[in-house]
Amino acid sequence: MPDVSTAQSAASWHVLEAGALVLVQDRGRPGLAHLGVPRAGWLDPRAATFANRLVGNVEDAAVLEVAGGGLRVRHHGTGRWVAVTGATGEVSVDGVARDAGRPTWVPPGAVLALGPARDGVRRWLAVGGGVDVAPVLGSRSTDTLAWVGPPPVRAGDVLPLGATHAPPAPLDVEAPTRRGPLRLVPGPRVDWFVDDVVARLCAHDYVVTADSNRVGLRLSGAALERGRSDDRPSELPSEGMVAGAVQVPPDGLPVVFLADHPTTGGYPVVAVVDPRDLGRCAQLRPGDAVRFVSSA
Repeated sequence: MPDVSTAQSAASWHVLEAGALVLVQDRGRPGLAHLGVPRAGWLDPRAATFANRLVGNVEDAAVLEVAGGGLRVRHHGTGRWVAVTGATGEVSVDGVARDAGRPTWVPPGAVLALGPARDGVRRWLAVGGGVDVAPVLGSRSTDTLAWVGPPPVRAGDVLPLGATHAPPAPLDVEAPTRRGPLRLVPGPRVDWFVDDVVARLCAHDYVVTADSNRVGLRLSGAALERGRSDDRPSELPSEGMVAGAVQVPPDGLPVVFLADHPTTGGYPVVAVVDPRDLGRCAQLRPGDAVRFVSSA
């Protein structure tokens, strides 16, 4: 049995290989939008905090968000529990396969490897004590819009790990679901469009385009038609934006704002994705179908 007592000795990960986009993420920087600083943070809070709970961390401990490709790290220092949630894919310790979605022990000197995501895009890797890089503006998250926070993880990096808090404990929650339509509530600018714009959104399937990223999920499909009005400007002045806002540019094709969205925007917002469903967008690949359903 590994020693599951609180470990205070220094530990670190030496990165041997890193895929296209490996980021350090925590819950982000809430409360700074008035300064033009996006919240950022993990794209799927449920999956990331579930990984933290699996290893005994506080829920806002920093994790690694591994998009698309894989990751290989060598563990130095006291052994730690790790857990992987999100998309499916291989997990191994020194070449021996391990299960995702449950705690896995990584002894000193071992190599932890994550293969590419197979069903989805992103995986969240939590380690006991969290990834202890220096915070920026109160968060260890990387914001890919303004590149605030730690840089993307690359081969050759050394990632310090924090002191552990508790061993893994039995959980009374289930892993978050990654399937189903996205529930919508009407937004503040429905009057800019003809008919019932939320009903039109829900009546059509949309497809994720290749230029989607952590800033926004860009969709192709049925364009939303603006109504005509003589008493309003052709475009809105910039106004505050929230994660999940469904913004409609002049081409009529909706964009769902995600964690790294800008704090303001001038295109009309016709709906907002229910926060309980927004994390599902983290696993959508280019070409995947997206369906909306009204929750109003």
